[in-house]
Amino acid sequence: MEQYALDQLKSIATVSPTCKRLEITRRERLERWAESLERSPRPFLKTLHETEYQPISDRLALRDDGTPISVAFADPILRAAGMENDSYGEAKRFFELSDEQLHDLVCFCHFGERVSAAVVARRLRKMAGSKPSGFFAQLRAFFG
Repeated sequence: MEQYALDQLKSIATVSPTCKRLEITRRERLERWAESLERSPRPFLKTLHETEYQPISDRLALRDDGTPISVAFADPILRAAGMENDSYGEAKRFFELSDEQLHDLVCFCHFGERVSAAVVARRLRKMAGSKPSGFFAQLRAFFG
């Protein structure tokens, strides 16, 4: 039996997906990521270094094995929903996060070399919730 890479097959045949992309909301994607982190066999994960100082093209390409982002990419539901790889840029796009939000989840400057999967899960659940309204609610969310 011969085996071909997908790119090779595309040159000799029409390749179409056998199933439709799973449609889930941003909130459901963030919740699923949090659940994946809670199920992770690794209680501590790697962080990414100095995401805020990287040129945009380098920042978007940042990745490493054993990060919170790689845990998300390992989840088959998130891949079925359209997560294409485990890079910083893909996490930003797929989870609809700002640089500031993603930085707060995965950057070395907040946690050091390793971050607790449970801490990232809690932060994701907070992001998945509704935005606080009013001055005092925002202060509570900021310091809470």
